[in-house]
Amino acid sequence: MEWAVRGACRRNAEQMFAEGAAQNGAKSVCYGCPVRVECLSYALDQRMEHGVWGGMTERERRALLRRHPGVSSWRQVLEQAYAGHEAAGREAAARDLASRLGQRGPEAAA
Repeated sequence: MEWAVRGACRRNAEQMFAEGAAQNGAKSVCYGCPVRVECLSYALDQRMEHGVWGGMTERERRALLRRHPGVSSWRQVLEQAYAGHEAAGREAAARDLASRLGQRGPEAAA
């Protein structure tokens, strides 16, 4: 778990094992964490039973595992999904920019 030392939670990891509504605060630590994919894939592949990992609670991870019982490598699945999402985001941003440029000229891009 060499990635864990780069995690947003590294200085206060115990907060990631909150219960109930406090889990929402723990999940917010994960949004923008540089190792979110690694963390979540580790928790899914290792069937971690407690805590918030990669932005998902234990209940959310169990539900995901039940919906996709045949996944052998969550790291691969999540990296592919992230790459697709990132590419879709870039394409949408490019379309939006092109649309704004076409409608109002170059100053619309600023």
